[in-house]
Amino acid sequence: MRRRTGVSVGVVCALALGAGCSGGGGDGPGDGPSRKGGSSPATSSARAAPAKGSVKVVKSLTTGLKSPWGLAPLPGGDLLVSSRDTGKILRIDADSGKKTEVGSVPGVEPGGEGGLMGLAVPPDGAQAGKMVYAYFTSASDNRIVRMVYDAKKEPGDQLGAPDTILKGIPKGLLHNGGRIAFGPDKMLYAGTGESGDGDLAQDRKSLGGKILRMTPEGEPAGHGNPEPDSVVYSWGHRNVQGLDWDRENRLWASEFGQDTWDELNLIEPGKNYGWPDAEGKSDDKRFRNPVEQWRTAEASPSGLAVVKGSVWMAGLRGERLWRIPLKGAEPAATPQAFLKGKYGRLRTVVADHGTGGGDGLWLVTSETDGRGSPEKGDDRILRLKVR
Repeated sequence: MRRRTGVSVGVVCALALGAGCSGGGGDGPGDGPSRKGGSSPATSSARAAPAKGSVKVVKSLTTGLKSPWGLAPLPGGDLLVSSRDTGKILRIDADSGKKTEVGSVPGVEPGGEGGLMGLAVPPDGAQAGKMVYAYFTSASDNRIVRMVYDAKKEPGDQLGAPDTILKGIPKGLLHNGGRIAFGPDKMLYAGTGESGDGDLAQDRKSLGGKILRMTPEGEPAGHGNPEPDSVVYSWGHRNVQGLDWDRENRLWASEFGQDTWDELNLIEPGKNYGWPDAEGKSDDKRFRNPVEQWRTAEASPSGLAVVKGSVWMAGLRGERLWRIPLKGAEPAATPQAFLKGKYGRLRTVVADHGTGGGDGLWLVTSETDGRGSPEKGDDRILRLKVR
């Protein structure tokens, strides 16, 4: 049905001042038990997901999206989607696919891999459906803001002024991270990139190349963080792009490699995931090894979701959806690839809890981000039935 691979990123890499970009670089070609929301070890009694699964595209919910990036389900089922390059947020009706402009986020300065990226909506409580969190690139840094959301106002004017809750995340043409999500502990998590400077990933004082954990107000989450006065949760990351939790509250993250290995990691607080000293699995005992790894041409992973006992991971350069069945904290079988080349680059995947009691996915394509080969209808949100 499709497709040729996206255009070269050589020019962008050259501009990145020696960022170490390559075929797999960026998104281009090439708890303890007492700690809710953290990681817990596997148990021998853990039930394994089936070795083989399936994917069915139920419908193309909406089309004609411009550089979509973040996706956040609202109470009731509708979706908010961000446009990386325009700084706009749209609301998508989950039944009809109708698009309504919510508003533009002031201060967004797109460039390279930066712009308006991850979105998150508080899952419950007084703010559910009334507050939107966004991760974006500004003139000076990457930052996280929150905005009051009032769907009763006129389209395009439904967002309040942004309240910055965290700033100072390093920015670059490449490796800006961008994924944010509320965990089971109701804390806000963020995946960041090292902006092309690998040393930042090992610098505990830098917010680059980290997974961050904070209160909804942007303060260090305290109990459960390695250092109570720091938002840094784990480090040694190159460019974290996907975050989600399984039923045992284990945190999973997808990460871009450079030349050789992309990674799926099980995240534990206070652990070092190796970059830039290790890419993929390593014999160095200082570092946590990935649970799975892929050649960069097969993945370049972006968003992920945990549904039906499996991790589902979207691939950009790989142009496919990966299924990694789990048994506790370990793979239960060899990963499977679906939709290879059929819809082009795949950016974001989130659980669709409105389909059959949570056995579905929303999948966002990424052909209009400057690295794809857009065709009629791109970009789109697909509704998937999975098992």
